[in-house]
Amino acid sequence: MLLLGAVALFEPVNGYQIRRELLSWQVDRWAHTNPGSIYHGLSSLTAQGHLRRHDLVDAGREVAVYELTDSGRAELDRMLVEALETVNLYETSAFHVAFSMLPLLDDRRVVRCLTTRRVELERTVAELSAGKPGGVLSDMPPHARRSVLLWLDLAVAELAWLRETIEELKQGKLDDAWAPPADDPGWQMNADREKYRALLDR
Repeated sequence: MLLLGAVALFEPVNGYQIRRELLSWQVDRWAHTNPGSIYHGLSSLTAQGHLRRHDLVDAGREVAVYELTDSGRAELDRMLVEALETVNLYETSAFHVAFSMLPLLDDRRVVRCLTTRRVELERTVAELSAGKPGGVLSDMPPHARRSVLLWLDLAVAELAWLRETIEELKQGKLDDAWAPPADDPGWQMNADREKYRALLDR
């Protein structure tokens, strides 16, 4: 999902640019992505038919440039929706990856996905909060209960954040114009993208 999304955001784009961009997001820390695996992932996704590779000559050097195929777009769309809607308190990296790709989905769809997540998270919080006889926490040893209470606190914090985020999306506050600083490598990536489009007769 991370690689498909990165290609979708910047296509046509070369592997080095994807690697540099993803490392600037510190994906090696929160998405469990080894920088060295990015090129292998691009090759695998190409072999699966989700990416199309173009070997171009740019200023006398060969460069591999990637674009999504129709199947890659469909797979990315499926993965984004699933990751935004699915609550897993113990592994949140898929959600963080999907949230970093929000510009790939329209706001109404994102609101629907996050509302589904909110409902599921409310149910999860209610279950974890049940400390009454027969509740989830009642039959646990004290140290295990404290551990579950940490997950509960994190879930409650996410729920508050999620409610605010949904409201901001509904009010269009996340659509405010933003531009990277003048020295951001993204400007060069954008210039390269236009050059690749010209080379591909786009």
